[in-house]
Amino acid sequence: MVAPQPGIGDWYRSNGGELFEVVAVDEDDDTIDIQYFDGTVEEMDGEDWEAQWEEGLIETAEPPEDWSGSVDVEAGDEEPRGGESFGEDTTPRAGSLDGLDLFE
Repeated sequence: MVAPQPGIGDWYRSNGGELFEVVAVDEDDDTIDIQYFDGTVEEMDGEDWEAQWEEGLIETAEPPEDWSGSVDVEAGDEEPRGGESFGEDTTPRAGSLDGLDLFE
């Protein structure tokens, strides 16, 4: 069985049942960076990936419902910083640079 080409954001399960996500793929070095659900990051050679897939030690998996286990995200962190609105005025604070001679 041919191993799938891992893509960033794809989830897999190891033989031991641990979920992990592919977080980086370096085709030049033939390495795959994976992050386990607990946050541990590991680098794997492409050859090891294929061998483990063929031996049935890696299988595709659905992402966990609570994906935040592998990242430091707290409730409310999804909101952009400084996103509070202090009124309806959304005009830019800086004025136009018309009339300025910047190169002389």
